[in-house]
Amino acid sequence: MRRFIPVVALLVAVTPVWTAAVAGEQPVPLLDGVGLTYKGFALGLYPEGNEAPADHRAAGRAQAGALRPLDADGLPHSTGKIVLLSIGMSNTTQEFCSRSGRAPCDPWTFVGQALADGAVDRSHLVLANGARGGQSAGTWDAPERPNYVRVREEILAPAGLSESQVQAAWVKVANPRPAIALPAADADAWRLVEQIGRIVRAMKVHYPNLRLIFLSSRVYGGYATTTLNPEPYAYESGLAVKWLIESQIRQRRGEADPTGGRAGDLGDASTAPWIGWGPYLWASGTAPRSDGLTWEMRDFAADGTHPSRLGAEKVGRLLLEFFKTSPYTREWFVSAARRRPVDHP
Repeated sequence: MRRFIPVVALLVAVTPVWTAAVAGEQPVPLLDGVGLTYKGFALGLYPEGNEAPADHRAAGRAQAGALRPLDADGLPHSTGKIVLLSIGMSNTTQEFCSRSGRAPCDPWTFVGQALADGAVDRSHLVLANGARGGQSAGTWDAPERPNYVRVREEILAPAGLSESQVQAAWVKVANPRPAIALPAADADAWRLVEQIGRIVRAMKVHYPNLRLIFLSSRVYGGYATTTLNPEPYAYESGLAVKWLIESQIRQRRGEADPTGGRAGDLGDASTAPWIGWGPYLWASGTAPRSDGLTWEMRDFAADGTHPSRLGAEKVGRLLLEFFKTSPYTREWFVSAARRRPVDHP
C-alpha cells in the first residue's frame, strides 16, 4: 500500500533543509539570472547569456548536419538508424521511458509522447533508454563501467542496434546524498563537473559516432523529505552543467579552462563530442519561471525527489519540445515533411 505523508509534516521536513542550505541567498533559475550571481557565480545558461556563443552554436549545427542513418558497422546506409540514447539515474529513466528502464515506455514519458507525435521521424530515428534506477554519476564515469556493457547487451543488441549507431544522447546525472554546498572549493557541484567530464569521454569510447550530447540538471529539490538530493544541491547541479559546457567552449578556443582543469579534456573532438544544454529543468517550486515553468508537490513521489506521473510527464513534454525545435536536433528528430523554421539557442 502506498504511504501518504501529511502535508503539514512534509512542510516541516522540507523548509529547514532549503532555507538553511541557501544561507540567505535565494537561487534564481539560471535562464532568468543573466547579469545576476549566486554566491559569486554568474548565472545564465552559457558564458554570454542563455544563447550559445556563435562559435559553439556553429559547431553544434555542423555536428547536427553530419548525422546520417548508419548501419551496424557505423557506415552510412539508406536503411540505417540514428540512435538517441539516454544516460543517467532513476529520475532520468522515469522521465525518458519507464521506472523499470525497460520497454514498453509509459505513454506519459518522453518516449511515450514522442511515439504518439506524428511529427517525430519514423524512418530512421530510434529512441533508446540506457538510464536505470540507482545509476548515479559514478557508475558511468569510466569506459569500463558495467553500465556500458548493460546498455550494449540489454538495450541496443536486442533491438538490432550497435554502439556505432549511437549519434546523440541526453545525459542527466547526479550523486546521492551530496553534503558540501557552494562556494566551497570541494563542493559537490565541482565533483559533478569532474564526473560529467569523464562520462562524456567514456561515452565517446563506446560510441565512436556520437556527435552531440545534451545535458540537463536536476529539477527542483525543495520538497525533498530525505537527504538523497535536496536543495541547494539540485539547483547547484545546474551550475555544474553550465561550467562543463563553458569549459569545452573555452578549451576549443584555446583559452584557459574556467574549471581549473576539473572538466578534463573536452577540446579534442576525437575525445569528446560537442556538448550543450538540453532542457533546463529547475524552477523555484510554485514561483513561475519566466517561461511559466513551476514545480508543485504533486509533481513528486512521497520522497519529494523522484517524479510522480505528473512530474515525469512534465519533463517528457519539455524534452519533446526541445528535440522538435532545437537547431541542433530538429533536422534529424522531426520528419522532413513536418519541419518548420524555428531558431533558438
